[in-house]
Amino acid sequence: MDVKLLAVVAALTVVIYSPPSEAKPISLVERCYCRATINSLPKGLIRELRFLHTPNCPFQVIAKLKSNKEVCLNPEMRWLKNYLKNAIN
Repeated sequence: MDVKLLAVVAALTVVIYSPPSEAKPISLVERCYCRATINSLPKGLIRELRFLHTPNCPFQVIAKLKSNKEVCLNPEMRWLKNYLKNAIN
């Protein structure tokens, strides 16, 4: 058997029988949850707020609405800044 053919068969065998990786691709690991934010939302539509602070992303605020839809809020909104200030105090 030719040495080149043997090398190709060995390489294919290694690729086929190697266990699949459990790691996530880098593009999914570094992606921020909030890619776009909204600047106005009546407080009456919000059921709950979640706050995310991840190393490679800015401070993120996710609002779950009464309709079960999730939207990202701009953390610089006046009422949200007041809410966070009161929550800390």
